[in-house]
Amino acid sequence: MKIDLSAIPVETGTTYPAEFRAAVEGRSRQRVGNAAGLKNFGVNLTTLVPGSQSALRHWHSAQDEFVYVVQGELVLITDEGEQTLGPGEMAGFAAGVANGHHLVNRSNQPATYLEIGDRTFPDRADYPDDDLLCMPTEDGHRQFIHKDSRPY
Repeated sequence: MKIDLSAIPVETGTTYPAEFRAAVEGRSRQRVGNAAGLKNFGVNLTTLVPGSQSALRHWHSAQDEFVYVVQGELVLITDEGEQTLGPGEMAGFAAGVANGHHLVNRSNQPATYLEIGDRTFPDRADYPDDDLLCMPTEDGHRQFIHKDSRPY
């Protein structure tokens, strides 16, 4: 199925608790996998304006993630440090590996990348730099909690 990118809405914002939302201002996505009706994994075409980031640094218990830079320059930050990624470069993050990661646009131009992740449930996301966990609920949704289990 060919995907008409111009027909896919551009989404901004986040479901992070209010005190973490500023971290991803300047991020926009188009859910191209959903447009194709994909069920087992998601694919987003994501753009970061200068100064924005993909997410808070995190890792997943059950879901794999993969990114492919289409345009621009991004800095990948992991437990190992920082690496610059440019067009055609990619990175992957295996489920269950406690290595927090995210992308930051430190350049003066927008950068676009494909983010691909599976939809394994249940999945927990841990944010090592912040007092934040994303936990599955019994009804299949996600909830953000403090690391001591208090809700936000």
